[in-house]
Amino acid sequence: MLIWGLFLVLIIIFLALDLGVFNKEDHVIKTKEASIWTAVWVTVALAFSGVIYWLFSAGLIENPTGLTPKGAVLKYITGYLIELSLSIDNVFVIAVIFTSFKIPLIYQHRVLFWGILGAIVFRALMILFGVALITRFDWIIYVFGVFLLYTAFKMLKGDDDNFDPKNSFVFKQIKKIYPITTQINGHDFFIKKMGLNAATPLFVALIVIELTDILFALDSIPAILAITADPFIVFTSNILAILGLRSMYFLISRMLQKFRFINYSLVVILAFVGIKMLLSHHVEFPEWLSLGVIALALIGGIVASLVIKETGALEEVEKE
Repeated sequence: MLIWGLFLVLIIIFLALDLGVFNKEDHVIKTKEASIWTAVWVTVALAFSGVIYWLFSAGLIENPTGLTPKGAVLKYITGYLIELSLSIDNVFVIAVIFTSFKIPLIYQHRVLFWGILGAIVFRALMILFGVALITRFDWIIYVFGVFLLYTAFKMLKGDDDNFDPKNSFVFKQIKKIYPITTQINGHDFFIKKMGLNAATPLFVALIVIELTDILFALDSIPAILAITADPFIVFTSNILAILGLRSMYFLISRMLQKFRFINYSLVVILAFVGIKMLLSHHVEFPEWLSLGVIALALIGGIVASLVIKETGALEEVEKE
């Protein structure tokens, strides 16, 4: 429990430095700043693999699945890359939410900060629940596997492409429960209007982001549990990937059109992990294979996006 406590303290320090020091004043996060912070978070996460090796080699952390130090590091890195890659899809949805509620660029970082804080709490509960299920009921891994394959199929069909936050069930329920105003007053989540407290678009966007993150966690947590059922590795890889999501959002959201085939990469990753879960009791997949599939899928999506021109662009070229 001491190790878990120290890790949580470290996360709190990171978050306090983020909002209290580096982003104390509201400002627009530019591409250069987003690139630097993305590199920082990725470096911190990969460097933590050294801590994982040390903890498992020294026997300082509970090891319920009997992992070797090298095995623990491989599973940690694989889990981190899976969560990081699935976060890309989350970026698309966050961009739609901010656009729909007309959230100014200058306040988007603050909304994401509180969104990440809530996501850490919810994911911790979901991870503990998921690990407990897999540990107690072996057959639950088949349920997770089928769910991931279904999610991959839905993503391939593009069922979520027409997502409209203002027509969502969540937004309609918020309107029934609490007064909502379209007025934005700085970075305030609530303002007083006509004698009543009303939620600003920033708060509404925060709640919608929070709840959509829970939906994304339903995909990403089973995906990591397919790699390992060790609770510490699942939790640390998941949380460190989430911490880098804010800077990644400001970096990737400006390049959404360029990487239009990245969704197919996520389909491949989810389908592979789903199949791995379904065959887990019959076939042992080496960790290098999982890492290879994730890397190839992402690289393939990026390369295809850069090389293959859009149909509209091709038609314009032909007309010219």
